Amino acid sequence: MTPSSNGSAAGKSPEAPVHSPTRPVPGLRDFYEDPTVPVASGEARSLRQARLLADALGPAGPGRPAATVLDVGCGDGSAAATAARVLKGHRIVGVDWSQDALRRAAPRLSQVVRGELTSGGLPFASGSADAVLFSEVVEHLVDPDSALDELHRVLRPGGHLMLSTPNLAAWYNRGLLLAGVQPVFSEVSLRRIHGRPGSQVVGHLRLYTARALREFVAASGFEVVTVAGAPFHGVPRPLRPLDRLACRLPSLASILLVHARKV
Repeated sequence: MTPSSNGSAAGKSPEAPVHSPTRPVPGLRDFYEDPTVPVASGEARSLRQARLLADALGPAGPGRPAATVLDVGCGDGSAAATAARVLKGHRIVGVDWSQDALRRAAPRLSQVVRGELTSGGLPFASGSADAVLFSEVVEHLVDPDSALDELHRVLRPGGHLMLSTPNLAAWYNRGLLLAGVQPVFSEVSLRRIHGRPGSQVVGHLRLYTARALREFVAASGFEVVTVAGAPFHGVPRPLRPLDRLACRLPSLASILLVHARKV
């Protein structure tokens, strides 16, 4: 996925294509169906998120039935496949809006379905899921409020939401902003990168600080249990020890991990 993204994901609320007098410009729908757009994220983030969920769910076994876990915005399925190693015995269903992503996810997951993050757009009954993995999807959404409403709908009372997204206030972004440089993870165009390090366009529309993300999730009908940090695989190798150290203070970490419960 990207400098962050797990998936082209379910329901990134694609906009209508915009047309120029000379040539058509693809809209978001075309962008996320483009097979060259990355749809997988770093394994370190996936493992941290899965371990948080495993601790919350407990092991499946006698007297404790398997939980239904939806990986909404599963992308190519690599993050869910990583999580499955930790969530043994639980049922993981990959969900994405992009048909291309689902084709790539199918060999890795036992079940994949198409769904959108609109009202009733996920093909699951209300209260039918025990947990939702929502990995680096929210930063791609035009309407994140409606998306969290839909996740809230499909989760049972007390169900777990595991959300991850890049941190606007990551330790290096604070320095870049002071130098007048566009923050990492932020994008001003769907065609190319402008004004910041990197060259890969992944379609980020929104970025959050730890405080903003906590408030946003709480306002959507969830109780925030914890906010943790995770490293970013795109950090240059010499700086990775510092990036891992920053995870101890989530407000400085590259990636934000939120564990919340439906109330």
